[in-house]
Amino acid sequence: MRHKIAALQKLSRNLWWSWNTEAKELFKEISPLLWERVNHNPVELLHHISNDELMARLDYEFGEKLDNVTEQFEAYLTETDTWAAQNAPSLTEKAVAYFSAEFGIHESVRIYSGGLGVLSGDHIKSASDLGLNFVGITLFYKEGYFRQSLNQQGWQVEDYPLQYPESLPLEKVTNPDGTDLIISLDIAQSEVFAQAWYMNVGRAKLYLLGTNIPANEAHYRDICSRVYGGDQNMRINQEIVLGIGGVKLLKALGIDTAVYHMNEGHSAFLTVELLAKELESGKKLEEAKKSVKQQCVFTTHTPVPAGHDRFSRDMMHYSFDKYLQNNGIAFDEIMKLGTEDPSNLHGLFTMTVLALNLSRSANGVSKLHGEVSREMWQHIYGAESRKQVPIGHITNGIHIPSWGSGFTDSFWRQYTDSLDTLTSSPEAAAEVLAKVPDEQLWGLRYRLKRNLIDFIYRYLSNQLFHQHIYTSYMEADSSKSTKNPLSPDVLTIGFARRFATYKRAPLIFSDIERLTRIVNNPAMPVQIIFAGKAHPHDDAGKHYIQQIVEHARLPQFKGKIIFLENYNLGVAKRMISGVDVWLNNPIRPMEASGTSGQKTVLHGGLNFSVPDGWWPEAYNGENGWSIGSGEQFEHHEEQDRHDAEQLYDVLENQIIPTFYDRNLDNIPVKWLKKVRNAITTIGPVYNTHRMVKDYTMKYYLDE
Repeated sequence: MRHKIAALQKLSRNLWWSWNTEAKELFKEISPLLWERVNHNPVELLHHISNDELMARLDYEFGEKLDNVTEQFEAYLTETDTWAAQNAPSLTEKAVAYFSAEFGIHESVRIYSGGLGVLSGDHIKSASDLGLNFVGITLFYKEGYFRQSLNQQGWQVEDYPLQYPESLPLEKVTNPDGTDLIISLDIAQSEVFAQAWYMNVGRAKLYLLGTNIPANEAHYRDICSRVYGGDQNMRINQEIVLGIGGVKLLKALGIDTAVYHMNEGHSAFLTVELLAKELESGKKLEEAKKSVKQQCVFTTHTPVPAGHDRFSRDMMHYSFDKYLQNNGIAFDEIMKLGTEDPSNLHGLFTMTVLALNLSRSANGVSKLHGEVSREMWQHIYGAESRKQVPIGHITNGIHIPSWGSGFTDSFWRQYTDSLDTLTSSPEAAAEVLAKVPDEQLWGLRYRLKRNLIDFIYRYLSNQLFHQHIYTSYMEADSSKSTKNPLSPDVLTIGFARRFATYKRAPLIFSDIERLTRIVNNPAMPVQIIFAGKAHPHDDAGKHYIQQIVEHARLPQFKGKIIFLENYNLGVAKRMISGVDVWLNNPIRPMEASGTSGQKTVLHGGLNFSVPDGWWPEAYNGENGWSIGSGEQFEHHEEQDRHDAEQLYDVLENQIIPTFYDRNLDNIPVKWLKKVRNAITTIGPVYNTHRMVKDYTMKYYLDE
């Protein structure tokens, strides 16, 4: 039996389990209560379970389930006939090194803040599934991103609980003699040391660098404390450790790299380290820059100019003086690589410009974002027209197995042997759906919505209790319609994402009287679930949260409009599976891609979005709804008024009537027709398997 315990331990230390339904259920079965308390972390779960208990339970059905999961796991790890082996064999040998400041792989590993991290997590999972030799590089944030709570006034409060490597699926990176592998790098006038851990993500490895070690001066130990934490000095230090430290780590490990992929500009200093190595080999500066450029590709995610990291000349000089002296690089040569105006080297240094100047290819993350990026950076290339700017696009997708639920997976497996069939092509998806009766599809929706509502009541009870308003909120007067109002019979809208102001979370509250009529329509009611975090320094985003919480407490909305605090990947999975409609209303074209709405599709959810990011490519008129047709106004107030009117109009005249239009068996046939259309047109296209294949064929293979 001890070999089975060893197999269980091995399984817990590879994030493959996080996208395998049977593996997740296996750990949950050990102790459902503990599973919730440890935030679905199997490493920490097993710390609380004795070997004696495991030995006893492995004699029964649990042992058979473990054998089945272990067999799947080992077959996955040893598979050789992968997509990469067939289509990109060179990238099964040399590695793709993917740098990102955050990775959202699972809620128990808090090294992510939002969409960029979730995209990185889905990217590495698909790279593993496809068989690429793929190495991720990021930082180990000992405090991670913050845990959100709301005070009695609905104001966001941040808390930073520590996370410990020994409670996570992390292993120290060591030298051949077993000592810790430590790399050193120059920051300002100091030598800073970084320790490395690695995490197994299927076949891929994710390396994490941290500076919280005794060898460092005290103020350098906190460089990697928090995701995007601190001031500009902390930000540049983090980006030096990520970029320069990441390249040094790969060299120390002897990893033969085919291409360096910078996911956003945070890691662009990696090009400076590559340049230093090329110069060290004897190349002249121009030749060295060409060589670096040939090794790198870059993905930009930010269509807002203010969202790109910029550092002053003084800060750059302070941070890089010793490094450049030791590597024989003139400071102005580095400034030239990051300036938006080569005639003025005393201006700001822009990380995105550095990445663009030293990459063989660059791309946005949707067709529209590619167009916006070409316009934004046209001046960098001195191009006469946007068409001449060498920035392409690859539209983001999602790692579909990660966003399933146990019930959804088992539902589809009644009709197909593999979910890959459902997402392989529109034709294959249509063939599967042809086997699914409307009654069964509608039953899926009811089951998922009930799961969401039950989750909300458990989750909300804890939330309201620590806000000291549990009694007044949850125990509504029985004479009022707010008594236990959430219902799976009611059209349910979800809005959950980072609370940046351009995403306009409160837009649906633009006309309170109109929304009151919509929500409380006795024949066709609506309920709305909100969640999301504002950046700790973004008071405007926090005010948005407070507005929504205040509105949700109004008598006419109490219990019908809900805000769930501490949004994370676990809450996201509940919401995307349970809501009927996923709402997205950013200011166009500020949403580079957005992927949250893609996650609801296989659960039978529909998108209702401004035509921004990925939605203009996917929307066909029959697979969801659009808020307007992309009209853009000069003033935000005018834009908000127009978009709010469009939102209300479509909601009242199209979405709600379609949902409540039932046949004699109480089935919304027209609604389910849209669900089927969404599954066939969105699932097979907007996934990270397609996305990673695109990156491989267009950008990773240097042919």
